Amino acid sequence: MTRSLPSNVPSHSSSVSPSAILLPLAGITVLDLTRLLPGPVATMHLADMGAKIIKIEDKGAGDYARSMMHVRHDLSQMFIAVNRGKQIIHLDLKHPDDHQAFLSMLDTADVVVESFRPGVMDRLGLGWEVLKARKPSLVMCAISGYGQNGPLSQQAGHDLNYIGYAGMLAQTADEHGKPVISNLQIGDLLGGAQSAVQGILAALLAVKMGGPGRFVDVSMTDAVFAHHLMPLFSYNHGGHAAPPARDFLTGGLPCYNVYRCSDGRYMAVGALELKFWQRLCEVIERPDLKQHHWAHGQVVGSEEAIAIRDQLAAIFATRTQAEWHALFEPADCCVTPVLTPEEALHHPHFIARGMVRSASHPTEGDYLSTGPSVRFTD
Repeated sequence: MTRSLPSNVPSHSSSVSPSAILLPLAGITVLDLTRLLPGPVATMHLADMGAKIIKIEDKGAGDYARSMMHVRHDLSQMFIAVNRGKQIIHLDLKHPDDHQAFLSMLDTADVVVESFRPGVMDRLGLGWEVLKARKPSLVMCAISGYGQNGPLSQQAGHDLNYIGYAGMLAQTADEHGKPVISNLQIGDLLGGAQSAVQGILAALLAVKMGGPGRFVDVSMTDAVFAHHLMPLFSYNHGGHAAPPARDFLTGGLPCYNVYRCSDGRYMAVGALELKFWQRLCEVIERPDLKQHHWAHGQVVGSEEAIAIRDQLAAIFATRTQAEWHALFEPADCCVTPVLTPEEALHHPHFIARGMVRSASHPTEGDYLSTGPSVRFTD
């Protein structure tokens, strides 16, 4: 089945292009034992930066992501997207021959990434002590839900569980306190994938500067907890976190909120700074509201703030999203349309930046891929 693709979208293949030799991680080899989303996305980012990724799957079914969610023919769209640019082999690490094959591959590798529960690699005879004894300069990264130690370390979990434990899910809620599930997997992708890339790059740098190899312990829950800063600020200030939808950046201010338009679409208002708020008030022809900015003493989540928010809601409800966008675009005051994923894929900005690319898989047909999230000169 062929999908329609945005026009003017550059195409690319799933293999690493010759230009990869110019990328910062050219010459780095990564053995990727991970499955599903966090680990494969981490190694996808490393591949985008020029590393050679050898993805090692179990013999048989392989990575669970192959058959998870949107499967067109044989492979899921998730598996195709996050494993671009990787060499894939199959090994049974419990079998002596394959076990030895993995150890032999280690001799020319720089990084090993795994996402098993803590202790699995040790039981396979491939734990950190074994691997570093064979290759002292090795960087090994273990991505897990709760880290290598602690009371929760052996518990199963997914993104929803991690952000729930970290206190984030309770804050990502509506005014009635019901948690809203984000379609951006914050625990998996920002807690797991990005933290793994950060740790791996730091450890590689230390090795390149003459230091020993390092074991990188990535807990997805820890990473979310460490970055869940706004409730911490509120706690330090008043002894408790703000109620859902009433904190500084979650709906407690009229100048930082989402408003419904007359056509059922939404506008994102991010006019945090006083100058942006004042410009917004001019665009909506309500100069009397300029003095009702948090910089003028308005308390976050106060009845005054909620009353102003309600006034803005009534104003935004008088025009369509397109009409408001036409008014606010030249004003440059951080008021923008809330796009659908389809609209974002076709937006000229992402296409111009090379963030939307078309590709073709031998059995799965055409598909869209995102571009690399980090750019380098040359």
